[in-house]
Amino acid sequence: MLSPESRTRTEAFLAVEQRTLRMIGEGAPLKEILNELCVAFDTQVPEGLSTITLKDPDGEWLIPVVGPRIPSVYAKRFTRMPIQPGGSCNASAFFKKRVVISDIATDPTWPEEHRQPAIDAGLKATLSQPLLSSTNDILGTLAWWYTETRTPSAQEIELVEAAGQIVQSTIERERSASSLRMALKESEKSASELKTLIDTIPTLVWCGKPDGSNEFVNQRWVAYTGLTAQDLLGLGWARVIHPDDYFELTTKLTDSFATAETFEVEARLKRLDGEYRWFLLRFEPVPGQLNKVDRWYGSATDIHVMRQGLETVRQEQAELWRMVDSIPAAIHFMDAQGKVLYVNQASLEYTGLQAKDADDPNFRDKIFHPDDEKALRDSRNRSFAAGVPFQLETRARRRDGVYHWFLIHYKPFYDGSGKLIRWYATGTDIEDRRRVENMVRNENVALREDVVRSSMFEEIVGSSEALRKVLVQVSKVAPTSASVLILGETGTGKELIARAIHNASPRAKRAFIKVNCASIPSALIASELFGHEKGSFTGALQRHLGRFELADGGTIFLDEVGELPTETQAVLLRVLQERQFERVGGSQTISVDVRVIAATNRDIEAAVAEGIFRQDLLYRLNVFPIQVPSLRERAGDIPLLVAYLVDRYAHKAGKKLRNISKQTMSLFESYSWPGNIRELQNVIERAVILCDSETFSADESWFKQAFSKPGMTRVPLLEELVERERGMIEAALRECHGIVGGKNGAAYRLGIPRQTLISKIKKLGINQHLFKAV
Repeated sequence: MLSPESRTRTEAFLAVEQRTLRMIGEGAPLKEILNELCVAFDTQVPEGLSTITLKDPDGEWLIPVVGPRIPSVYAKRFTRMPIQPGGSCNASAFFKKRVVISDIATDPTWPEEHRQPAIDAGLKATLSQPLLSSTNDILGTLAWWYTETRTPSAQEIELVEAAGQIVQSTIERERSASSLRMALKESEKSASELKTLIDTIPTLVWCGKPDGSNEFVNQRWVAYTGLTAQDLLGLGWARVIHPDDYFELTTKLTDSFATAETFEVEARLKRLDGEYRWFLLRFEPVPGQLNKVDRWYGSATDIHVMRQGLETVRQEQAELWRMVDSIPAAIHFMDAQGKVLYVNQASLEYTGLQAKDADDPNFRDKIFHPDDEKALRDSRNRSFAAGVPFQLETRARRRDGVYHWFLIHYKPFYDGSGKLIRWYATGTDIEDRRRVENMVRNENVALREDVVRSSMFEEIVGSSEALRKVLVQVSKVAPTSASVLILGETGTGKELIARAIHNASPRAKRAFIKVNCASIPSALIASELFGHEKGSFTGALQRHLGRFELADGGTIFLDEVGELPTETQAVLLRVLQERQFERVGGSQTISVDVRVIAATNRDIEAAVAEGIFRQDLLYRLNVFPIQVPSLRERAGDIPLLVAYLVDRYAHKAGKKLRNISKQTMSLFESYSWPGNIRELQNVIERAVILCDSETFSADESWFKQAFSKPGMTRVPLLEELVERERGMIEAALRECHGIVGGKNGAAYRLGIPRQTLISKIKKLGINQHLFKAV
């Protein structure tokens, strides 16, 4: 049973709660309401001083709101308090539980910087109760301060909890009421703004009942028709519809009312001056219960000028079609996917087809020669996929069944946003031109073959089987545009092979640019190959065109390609893949049409294995490899080469050499020529300079290979050398388990290039596969 004192306090709390409800209903500010609560609490608990704090919108601070009896000297020190452990209100909000400080002067949790100000203000103890929302979120705190040290009794705590419930309920009710008032105000404002907006938009807007009768029209209807809003309600709107459009409009209305679907219709509406103008009328259903239409929203947009413009465009388009039909060339218009939309009269007259035949999926099969269909189809597919123009020559069937050659052009057409919308194709009869070209071609075939046979390999001397195989490869690859990789020892004539490929190719009349990759410093190789812009590096005083630009349309020969730096290899790979590059220091992409022929005397596969040459670049270069034989492998060509070179250098030196010493020729034939043709050239040029008679001879001491006494046969020594060489190679293969290239290969162990070892294995007839099982 409650004591009289408790009953009095309970009744007082109920009374103050009723007052706060009235204040909330009257729209009183929250601070005023909370102050009223604190005054009531302080009246019922005179020994305590109540304060209320609220959490700020960021959720990190407590803002003191009211505390009628708290000394102002203390209250002014705190405009906000962080929500954190320590203190009373701070910790209560942080931990969401009641905090009791019985003695502020000695309590260890009380912040030291706030201790003396509280004591000076006469505050000795405090109790702080967290204010939690219905969702357990912190709203703020309710605190009771005491002017003497004390521990609140259970009855006092119960009193604080009851007061806290009233404060929490008051805060949430006031905020809900405030939100409701704001929402109502915004709703009223939005409704007013919406009506103003509907009345001012340059469109006729109305709202109709399910049967089509109007219940609202905006001011634009009134201004356009000159009628009152009342005149246009119900079915009054029908009086402004043009008589010729009325039946179509009402029919669509009836059908759409039955299906409850959105629809549009064009109709003429009478203006206040009596003129009819075209409008686009749109009807939108508003579904109600049971999926039935509750009402219709409609809008009418003036499209009179647009209709007039469309009519003008139709007339101009008709004139354009007449002009296209008068052009004496076949013209086809297609959509973005290639479907034929229009065929001009010249095309129909030539083929004997009709316009309706263009809808046939096999339309092109009726026109083009069966042997040309695949090439045309492939070109079309590539061009359509990339959205780029193309042209080709193909045969088209005339109405009498005779095929004529045509030059076909396909060109894409894009709209203003860059979207492909049309393809235009034209066909020009080139039958007469093709006939003349074929006649000239046939007349010159024999002459051209003679020229090729006589000049293609004019600088390549020899008739050995090894050389003939190389020349056959050159003849086959020259007419193509494939990349070629020429392999061989130093001095074997790799550049002559490259020039022979170029001279026998369709690019023979264009530039042949040679680049020795080993002779250019690695810092400058990119600039030499691809050029540079002015100022791209120190000393770049002007733009420099690279070798690839100079070779555009022709051939570039990359000698010693195995010496390229790895960073330049990456750029070269892009050129081979995309035929594009940028100059050093530039941003403009340059496209070139260059055939690449590369050469190296290195074991290129070993270089790949060692990571100093890109494997993907090797794949691009090694489309068509040619192995140039060493001079040792074409010993039968030595007499021809000696005679050719002696004649060349004798003419150069102004000497007449009529004979070649047999001893010298025998010496040349027996020497191994490690420097190949280049060494042979140097020896012959030196001997020609020193020669004092009409007989060419060379000093035997120049050769590294030691011979026995003159006149003795050299065969036993040669056989011994061959057998020793065979033994060394077989021993290396045995130790390397048949592997030739790479760091674990026999070539690396013997210290010779991989290609040289392969040549020796073939020459000596060694089966390297026998050693793989060892």
